[in-house]
Amino acid sequence: VQLQASGGGLVQAGGSLRLSCEASGATFDMAIFGWYRQAPGKQRELVALISGGGSPNYANSVKGRFTVTRDNTENTVYLQMNSLKFEDTAVYYCNAIRYGVSYWGKGTQVTVSS
Repeated sequence: VQLQASGGGLVQAGGSLRLSCEASGATFDMAIFGWYRQAPGKQRELVALISGGGSPNYANSVKGRFTVTRDNTENTVYLQMNSLKFEDTAVYYCNAIRYGVSYWGKGTQVTVSS
């Protein structure tokens, strides 16, 4: 089982990026997916969650700017990030919890220039 995150990059403040997390090796229809981020010198923090049924939850810091969605036919979860701020700069990680087992993908770097 693997999670592959992609879509990071360098963007100016106010810009947008769309991250993708593709799961392979199993079906993840009912898995809970989460996007986390870790900035230099800081602990990893939860950004957004999406349940198996598609219900999203967001950290207060990203509410109204980020949107998490999933496509179960593609085993893929997306994080649309709009109105990016300098403080959104971090390595973003995808996590999936499937039948009580937690999986992590390698991170993708998001850098927002002010």
